[in-house]
Amino acid sequence: MKSLSHYGTKRHSEWAISAFPLFWVLVIAAMASLLVMVGVLQYRWTKELSEAAEARIGSTLKPLMLEWHLDLYGELSAICVAMQVGPDSGARDNWNDYLQRFAEWNQAGQNGEVAEASDPKFYLVRGIYEWQTSAPGAPELLRLDPNSKTLNIVSMPAGWEPLLSRLQANSADVGMAMRAWEFSPSHEDRAQSLDLRGNALAGWQFDDRIPALVHPVVHHVNPFNSLTPVKRGAVDWMVVVLDLNYIQNKILPALTTRYFAGPEGLEYKVAVVDPGKAPKLIYTSRPGFPDIDQDPFDSKMNIFGPPPKSLESNLGESIKSSETMEWRNFSAPVWFPVVQYTSSAEPWVLVLQHRTGPLAAIASNIWRRNLLTGGIVLLLLTIGMALILFTSRRAQTLAKLQLDFVASVSHELLTPLAAIYCTGQNFTDGLVRTQSDMVAHGSIITSQARQLTDLVRQILLFASTESGTNRYHLRPLHVPGILQSVRENVAVLVEGAGFEIEERVDGGLPCVIGDLPALSQCVQNLVSNAVKYGGKNRWIGISASIHEVKNRGKEVQISVSDRGAGISAAELTQVFKPFYRSPKVVDAQIHGTGLGLAVARRIAEAMGGQLTVTSEVGVGSTFTLHLPVTSKSEAEPIDLIPESTEARRL
Repeated sequence: MKSLSHYGTKRHSEWAISAFPLFWVLVIAAMASLLVMVGVLQYRWTKELSEAAEARIGSTLKPLMLEWHLDLYGELSAICVAMQVGPDSGARDNWNDYLQRFAEWNQAGQNGEVAEASDPKFYLVRGIYEWQTSAPGAPELLRLDPNSKTLNIVSMPAGWEPLLSRLQANSADVGMAMRAWEFSPSHEDRAQSLDLRGNALAGWQFDDRIPALVHPVVHHVNPFNSLTPVKRGAVDWMVVVLDLNYIQNKILPALTTRYFAGPEGLEYKVAVVDPGKAPKLIYTSRPGFPDIDQDPFDSKMNIFGPPPKSLESNLGESIKSSETMEWRNFSAPVWFPVVQYTSSAEPWVLVLQHRTGPLAAIASNIWRRNLLTGGIVLLLLTIGMALILFTSRRAQTLAKLQLDFVASVSHELLTPLAAIYCTGQNFTDGLVRTQSDMVAHGSIITSQARQLTDLVRQILLFASTESGTNRYHLRPLHVPGILQSVRENVAVLVEGAGFEIEERVDGGLPCVIGDLPALSQCVQNLVSNAVKYGGKNRWIGISASIHEVKNRGKEVQISVSDRGAGISAAELTQVFKPFYRSPKVVDAQIHGTGLGLAVARRIAEAMGGQLTVTSEVGVGSTFTLHLPVTSKSEAEPIDLIPESTEARRL
């Protein structure tokens, strides 16, 4: 009869099992939700970090480009400032005044440098011309000679015809001249742009094809013929021709080095491009850059800006919006408009790309790297959480097994103790009077004490194998000697249960290395297990044979078989675990602690062998002890029992 504590412990264990799935489902769901949330936040964080890195680059790069732009305008507009054409388009000056100013500026040298006639390519200004369109008849082109301080009539250079025709067509009055840069000017736009008095560069217009700066000048009397009739409302034009070679070879390289160089050289590849119908490269800091059709530019700036409705308002708006304007593609502030020959004309463009590649690709790589790093961290976190769940699950399972073990041990202890107590009580009550009664009661006490002793020894043996404190004395052993020791130790158990043992041992078996008491205990546990679960057939088979095993060489296999109910495939991996007992076994109320097979496997592994099982439900089970062999010359026989291949029955 089982004790009440056993049933109470079992009910507690069953309650824990029933509550376990729901608890862990909730835990796993919570952890999965947390991981998903962390993953989403991490993705968004890395994305925002990448965008912030790009914005930081843009906040640094755009001001540099604008400062580069202002310095370029300073270089180009130096001659404009020197000529001092006022907002009234020179109403108070004449051409001799402009000739004198040009001579003084040229003699001092550009930017304070002394001019060198031997290096004409380093002059920004190639020449200043008067395009006289106010006199009747064909207009004349006059060149200002700063050395002789004279105006000389010259022929029209090649490529100038589109510009001079445009200027002639817009020379009827100052208002029209101020809008000569437009492709198709409108009266409304013209009215909006007449108030130019507050701008020092008002009226200057840029032709990016020659290149040249032009400005309308109120008509003055012809210095060579003051009697020539003139159109009083018309204007003439000042044409300042710039040296493109000087811009390409001195100004642009100097500006590039000034603003885009670092300790390791240029941080960016820089180019100035004329992106017309036939794109033309004005300047590049690296040969081969840019490939206009292929290169993804980091930033692009329209150097001369879009055609403004009002120069003053456009400049203010450009500066005001410099922090919020898209830095990848923007227009710089406008100082003087560019003459447009087609509706789709676009002036020079500054393009940049980082020396290591496009910033978008770099930022994308950084984002992917951060995402990968975060993913690895998240994966490690997931693995850690999975390990925690796995460990907790194992701890829960172990706790259940320990509860079952306590219940089983309680029952295994209480049953023999109750029998011994009852027998002793019979002696006390004087119920034992005859010799036969004394023998019977003494037999009960002896058998129950032996059962208690075996139980305690099994628990102590398991504890020693669990802690690793057990010490074995390994030496060569004869297999028949091991089996003889087993037979002697299990004889009482086997005979009491009414089992028959059939033993078959091959002759000439080599010796094995091991500890005799330990190996004997290992096989005893297998026999005890067969007695418990052998069923009604009451048969146990013990065999020993030698086998050749791949990768391990020769080994002796000692098998213990029964014809019991067998073990299901799902439980075959569980039977060697400590405290494990099949639910069917527990329900059948078969005594046991779940330690016998666990101890047997640990002993086998300590001897350098292994313990395996094969089973078929309804047929029976076979447990096999695999032991490595040793040479016969090394053996120290432990007995003189002859080896035989004949079957032996007990």
